[in-house]
Amino acid sequence: MADPKGFLTTGREVATSRPVEDRVKDWNEVYAPGSLLPIISKQAGRCMDCGIPFCHNGCPLGNLIPEWNDYAYRGDWKAAYERLHATNNFPEFTGRLCPAPCEAACVLGINQPAVTIKNVEVTIVDKAWDNGLVTPQPPDRLSGKTVAVIGSGPAGLAAAQQLTRAGHTVAVYERADRIGGLLRYGIPEFKMEKRHINRRIEQMRAEGTKFRTGVQIGADLDAAVLKRRYDAVVIAAGATTARDLPVPGRELRGIYQAMEYLPLANKVQEGDYVSSPVSAEGKHVVVIGGGDTGADCVGTAHRQGAASVTQLEIMPRPADERPAHQPWPTFPMTYKVTSAHEEGGERVYAVNTVRFEGSAPEEGQDVGNVQFLHLVEVEFKDGKFEPKPGTERKIPAQLVTLAMGFTGTDQENGLVEQLGLELDARGNIARDKEFATNVDGVFVAGDAGRGQSLIVWAIAEGRSAARAVDHYLTGASSLPAPIRPTDRALAV
Repeated sequence: MADPKGFLTTGREVATSRPVEDRVKDWNEVYAPGSLLPIISKQAGRCMDCGIPFCHNGCPLGNLIPEWNDYAYRGDWKAAYERLHATNNFPEFTGRLCPAPCEAACVLGINQPAVTIKNVEVTIVDKAWDNGLVTPQPPDRLSGKTVAVIGSGPAGLAAAQQLTRAGHTVAVYERADRIGGLLRYGIPEFKMEKRHINRRIEQMRAEGTKFRTGVQIGADLDAAVLKRRYDAVVIAAGATTARDLPVPGRELRGIYQAMEYLPLANKVQEGDYVSSPVSAEGKHVVVIGGGDTGADCVGTAHRQGAASVTQLEIMPRPADERPAHQPWPTFPMTYKVTSAHEEGGERVYAVNTVRFEGSAPEEGQDVGNVQFLHLVEVEFKDGKFEPKPGTERKIPAQLVTLAMGFTGTDQENGLVEQLGLELDARGNIARDKEFATNVDGVFVAGDAGRGQSLIVWAIAEGRSAARAVDHYLTGASSLPAPIRPTDRALAV
C-alpha cells in the first residue's frame, strides 16, 4: 500500500493545462510540461489498498495499477516502470489517449473522485524515457518463423513487438507513408505529439521488427501472395469504413469525413504541407458527431482559426453524474468536457441533420460549396429518433466534418476477398477465442475483428493475438496469457 491515509487526506488533482489563449496558437500537447511530477506522488498515494482492485477489471490490459501506484508514491520509478511495462507495451499512448475505464472502476470512485490513474501512468513512462530505462529488448535467439502484421496502429504494433521479442521475424505492412495508423494521422498533435510514436518505432527497429510503409495489402500486394511468404499473418488493419450521412446536399463541396480532414492537419505537422489543403481558417465549422473524433475535429478547427465551431450530437446531453443504470464499476456515459471543448465552440444535443444548403457552382465546378446546415430537434420514440415538429432551423456551415464512427473493416481493398475471410454480422473479420480466422495461419486483432473501440483494447488484443500466433507457430508460448475477444464485458 502507498499512503494508508492518502485517500482521506489528499483530494484528486490532475495535470495542469496550458492557458487556452496560448495553446490554440500551436500544436503542442495541451498539458503544461512538468506539471504532473510535483503532484504525482501524493496522487499515487490515494490508492487505498482496497483488497479487490476493480481497476484491474476495468482495464482491458489488466494493468497492475496498485503496484505501480505504490512504487510511484515511494519514488521508485524503475520498479514502477517494470510493473507498468509488464502488461502494456505503450503506456505513453494510453496515458494520453485512453478514456480510463480503470478510473471508472476505481473502488475509491464509489463515493469520492477516483485515483488519477492515467496521470500516474504517463508520469511513470515519461520518467522511464527521461532516465534511459526504456531500451530495446531483442530476443536471445530466433525461431526461424516469419510473421506479417497488416496495419501499424496500436494493435499491430503491440502484436509485432510481442512476436519479435518471442524470436520470430516480423514485418509490419502499413498503407500510409508513415508508421502509426490512427495514432499517426487520426490523433491530433495537441493530444499526443508524434515524437512518442517515433521513439517507440526506433526501439522496435532495434529489437528487429521490420517496417514496410506505402504498401496496401490487397491492392499493392495480393494478400494471398503475402500469406504464402509468411508462416503466419496478423490482420490489424482497423475498422476504417466511415459511417456516412445520406441526406440532400451531401455532394456539396466542403463536406468531409473526419478521417479526410484530420490527417491533413497532421501532415502539416510532419512537414508535408505548409498549410492544410482543407483548412477551417475563417470558416463556420460544423462537426457532426459528439465523440472523441468529433472533439479532435473541434480542437483542430480552433487551431486553424475557424470563425465558429458547432458540434452536433443526435443523442441527448449525457448526465453530469453516473446514471443509475450504469452503476459502479461499469464505464458510465457522462458529460465530458475535453481540452478541445474548453477552447470554445458550441455543443448542440438531440438534433439531426436534415439537409445541406450550398452556393451555386463556380465556373468549372459541378456542385457548389456548402453554406448552411438544416437541422431539427429529435426525441427517441419506439426505437428510433423522431423529429420534433416546428424545430427545424439552419446554421452557417462552410466546412462540415462527419465524425459519426465506423461501420467495419474495409472490404473494398481486396484483403478480405483475396484471403477468403469470413465476416461477422457487424461487418468485422470473424475470429474465434484464439483470435484465429477461418483461414489457417491468419489471425485478427483490434478494431478489424472487434469493431471500433478503444486504444487500450487494441493493445490488449494485439498482445493476446501475439500469444496465439506464437503458440500456433511453436506449439507453446511464454508470452502473457490472452484476453479473449468476449472477456471483460464491463469495459467499453
